[in-house]
Amino acid sequence: MSNKLNSGTICVQGGWKPENGQPRVLPIIQSTTFKYSSSEQMARLFDLEESGYFYTRLANPTNDAVAAKIAELEGGVAAILTSSGQAANFYAVFNICQSGDHFVCSSAIYGGTFNLFAVTMKKMGIDCTFISPNSTEEEIAAAFRPNTKLLFGETISNPSNDVLDIEKFAKVAHANGVPLIVDNTFATPINCRPFEWGADIVTHSTSKYMDGHATSVGGAIVDSGNFGWDAYADKFPGLTTPDESYHGLTYTKAFGKGAFITKATAQLMRDLGSIPSPHNSFLLNIGLETLHLRVPRHCENAQKVAEWLEKHPKVSWVNYAGLPGNKYYELARKQMPQGTCGVISFGLKGSREDAIEFMDKLRFIAIVTHVADARTCVLHPASHTHRQLTDEQLREAGVAPDLVRLSVGIEDIDDILNDLDQALAD
Repeated sequence: MSNKLNSGTICVQGGWKPENGQPRVLPIIQSTTFKYSSSEQMARLFDLEESGYFYTRLANPTNDAVAAKIAELEGGVAAILTSSGQAANFYAVFNICQSGDHFVCSSAIYGGTFNLFAVTMKKMGIDCTFISPNSTEEEIAAAFRPNTKLLFGETISNPSNDVLDIEKFAKVAHANGVPLIVDNTFATPINCRPFEWGADIVTHSTSKYMDGHATSVGGAIVDSGNFGWDAYADKFPGLTTPDESYHGLTYTKAFGKGAFITKATAQLMRDLGSIPSPHNSFLLNIGLETLHLRVPRHCENAQKVAEWLEKHPKVSWVNYAGLPGNKYYELARKQMPQGTCGVISFGLKGSREDAIEFMDKLRFIAIVTHVADARTCVLHPASHTHRQLTDEQLREAGVAPDLVRLSVGIEDIDDILNDLDQALAD
């Protein structure tokens, strides 16, 4: 009999393990600082010689309990929470790269992440080359340079719904001596655990399915502990050489498999401070307790909506990996046999104005910027998040001008279909 817990039990019980007389529910430690009786102990904490809490910008018991739950769900060795998914992706890359470095990334990623990598990090001296998620191994490898430090992609891309071949990307990354970082926001560890397919580091916008109720913006980084930083020590000096800001401590020597997350905490969080509030982490934990129940319902509803849309005369195309005719169907069944996610992308026959008219006629399905929570919502990127782009620029970014992103919630499926039906009616 295995002692390993299943994901549903981890969702409910993971992270916080109260001792005798402690609160059954994860407490909110809403304090900026923590008291110690000796100056010597505080000094050991600051020198990373002892574990503990001294200032919430670096670590907090509530945040750490939720991070531990997410790490356990993903099958990782350690995790850190951030104040947003954007911060998580930035920290995950910046923890490895510095000015003069380069990384390779799938072009089918969230627009905000694309801009972070292509514009903001470029200003910091870090270059990124974007390649199609459907590239061959040879095409991915051709984008590498001597100073390439990582490969990045999204399990299921937002909003285009492309499915990443994690095994293929991991193979190329490892052949070039770099880690694969995968944003697993849409699939969640309920449907896909990227470490099992070769990924080394996983990120999340916890604002989406993990929170599940659109209450708290947040992010997470999880390390598998599998990448051998010391085997490529020259490539990753930030992890494998002494950090003078911590009296010459070397992270891989001092922390082993915990090196990556320790560095992100002790160095990046110390200096940049994108920490979530303990109250937001508390709300995230409540969402995580039902993640294993909500995700199957999202997928069940989305499958029915995708099949319905595919047959509708006003719909020109539907991209959902659960559809047998979809180009990602077989890959999705291999990596995500329980289902993909609740997000569908589709196009309407006609113009941008037809998409806008459709959305304006919806009754309870809301037009919002958010995605992947309990409530069904819709967005037309060309009219909203990407409205500054021309149709040609949209296509270059992998977003069709007619693309409508529908995030299917956990409401009654008949009500969802009825709302869509009346909005598409003449």
